[in-house]
Amino acid sequence: MFDDLDLTELRRRPGVKWSHVAADVLPAWIADMDFPSPPPVRAALAESLDDLGYPAWDDHPESNPLRTAYAERMHRRYGLAVDPAHVREFTELIQGLQAILHVATRPGDAVAIHTPTYPPFVETLADMDRRLVPIPMIESAGGWGFDAARLAEDVARYGCRALVLVNPQNPTGRVFRRDELTAIAEVAERHDLLVIADEIHAELVHDPHRHVPFASLGPEAAARTVTLTSATKAFNLAGLRCSVAHVGDRRVREALAAQPPLLFGEVSALGVVATLAAWRDGDDWLAEARATLARNRALVAGALPPGLRHRPPEAGYLAWLDCRDLGTGPDPAAFFLDEARVLLSSGPAFGPGGEGFARLNFATSRPILEDILHRLRDAVRRRG
Repeated sequence: MFDDLDLTELRRRPGVKWSHVAADVLPAWIADMDFPSPPPVRAALAESLDDLGYPAWDDHPESNPLRTAYAERMHRRYGLAVDPAHVREFTELIQGLQAILHVATRPGDAVAIHTPTYPPFVETLADMDRRLVPIPMIESAGGWGFDAARLAEDVARYGCRALVLVNPQNPTGRVFRRDELTAIAEVAERHDLLVIADEIHAELVHDPHRHVPFASLGPEAAARTVTLTSATKAFNLAGLRCSVAHVGDRRVREALAAQPPLLFGEVSALGVVATLAAWRDGDDWLAEARATLARNRALVAGALPPGLRHRPPEAGYLAWLDCRDLGTGPDPAAFFLDEARVLLSSGPAFGPGGEGFARLNFATSRPILEDILHRLRDAVRRRG
């Protein structure tokens, strides 16, 4: 199913990935899969078209079935007990992040985050006048990691109020180990940090790696953590705008409750329907998608041109490409667009540490991915 993608049909899609490129360009940038949506999701949405009125939980957010469904999924997949009463819905993860920062921090506050990082996080901190304190991702013989001692020093030096923990990390694809998360938890406790854990790629972790929810580290960690997640990445549902936040920090729960109830909007009923169908009936589709991504991951690792380095991601479908040895400048995505007619994500947009890098999305069919890799190799060969 995932290799039966017609290029002509893809180019007719109205979504941002395919509609924003010229007819001779292959898009491999934004984190959307090309794969068809899960059949249970399509069936649930089709059935819902018979009733597009107000949902049963309208004006009663505590009755939204997403809250229980999220708790059930966390227990089933990670053995983590979650109180559904502490779950809140947002239209997307970025809105959730902004809402939490809005009620839990103030303009000028310092917020730590591993860098390079997802561009909307960089933009959010700038737009909200929060000071970015980078935790540099460091490449070593063992892969990507970070200096926990420097994290502790910088949190103290800059007086950080919060830490945005993206795990699995985007763009490096690193799945943080339990000891690394424990080190972060110790820093958070020592300096009373709110931890905002973006775990949206957790269900796309490649074997033998395992995702450890930050809130599962213990009661102290759970009590200062807001976990943000969604079915959108694992099940390719981004356009339906539906995410959840498990608000373990009592102070943040109270601050959110003090806001007007509709200040942050409400999720679409169709987004709820799709998420429920994905979480409850979509695991067969997810297993096939994960197998396809694992194969594509290996294909990328074996077919990149000489001089272009990367560490195969431990999660997800995004390869962080180190192009610094190619001499293509701070933004190699521009070179590959001009010379290969392949659109990659621009490394500098990911903030500190992004210069000289580009990000490749390999969630597509094998023939399309092979064409992308051929174009990249040919462009590097011509450059000499």
